[in-house]
Amino acid sequence: MSHSPSPPRLKRVPPGWWVGMGWYAGMLFTFLVRVRLPGEYEPSVRPGVLLYRWDGLLTQLLATTLAGVGCLMLERRPLKALTLVLGAATLATFSLSVGEIPLAQFLAADVALYFIAANRSRRTAFTALLMALGTLTGFLAFRLLAGWDVGTSAELVVALTAVVAWLVGGSAYEARRHSEHLATRAAEQALVEERLRIAREMHDTVAHSLGIMALQAGAAARVVHTRPDAAHEAMSAVETAGRETLSGLRRMLVALRQAGPAHEGVGREATVPRPAEGLADLERLARATTAAGVRVDVDLKGEPRPLPPDIDLSAFRIIQESVTNVVRHAATGSCRVSIVYGSEALAIEVADRGRGTGLASRPGFGLVGMRERVALLHGEFTAAPLPEGGFRVTARLPMPVTASRGDGS
Repeated sequence: MSHSPSPPRLKRVPPGWWVGMGWYAGMLFTFLVRVRLPGEYEPSVRPGVLLYRWDGLLTQLLATTLAGVGCLMLERRPLKALTLVLGAATLATFSLSVGEIPLAQFLAADVALYFIAANRSRRTAFTALLMALGTLTGFLAFRLLAGWDVGTSAELVVALTAVVAWLVGGSAYEARRHSEHLATRAAEQALVEERLRIAREMHDTVAHSLGIMALQAGAAARVVHTRPDAAHEAMSAVETAGRETLSGLRRMLVALRQAGPAHEGVGREATVPRPAEGLADLERLARATTAAGVRVDVDLKGEPRPLPPDIDLSAFRIIQESVTNVVRHAATGSCRVSIVYGSEALAIEVADRGRGTGLASRPGFGLVGMRERVALLHGEFTAAPLPEGGFRVTARLPMPVTASRGDGS
């Protein structure tokens, strides 16, 4: 049973934890800049009168509690969680004796704003941005109405960080939606390709067998009164072809019904499909077609060697469909199949000397299926009447480097 890969370690950390780490990092920075660090003559920022008093420390404790509750609620109720984090940033600022909400106190709010923009709808994200900017504006307005000094320039920098966090989160949101859209499109494309593959397999399996069965049944009908033995032999061939076709369809349906690996326990061996057909079955195909009245001459050139399964199956299906078209449309008694094992490609040619006109324009899915098979393997395909009469199908299937080297690598 397959398992989805685990997300990266940083992805496993809940968003509330990141917001909490942002809050505590801001608190640590707030206290560090208010003490004289090694190498400094004086602290970077003078501590306010209330900071180290009991009421100042209590304010910081209450602000930390508000921020902690907001972290716990971030994934379930993001806007309410952001409200608590913004309230904590505002409350923590009152004991610092500054004219604006410092960036250190607003860092957690920026992190929360990013996660809201990255994971919620555009409307919710925009509301969160307005809440953050409104908090900064309201704090300055309150100090102005109270007649206190304000740090407008510093507050503009803090507001800019909020906008940047919102934009980066929105970019992450759009990137994820785009990835989901591409994944959906890929799944739909895979479904279409699978349907086409099944359609090709069904067509190739059924069309050839039905063509042979129709030819044998027609021969039996013509000689049923004059040559009963020949008619009996032909009908036996029809029965054999029918049973093989039903067996192939049954294997295909069993494979399609399996949602995963072969079932364990009782009946497992019965559900495992037989290996796919390939050029090793070419002799059987030639015998069956010859028995139906159309002789198949096979010409092999080069050194036969194991082929990749997709090339092996596609090569057999192309030959099978081409021979089926000869039986059904060419009105001839023979055809020639040529296979050339090259170092870089497998070349296939099926030619006949029958009527050879109108086949390329005849409605159906045989040539379309062959062309699709070759295109999937990045090969070359042609199908056209011959000038001197007859019809020819050619396919060139490129060989992978590992396959062209054979077993000697």
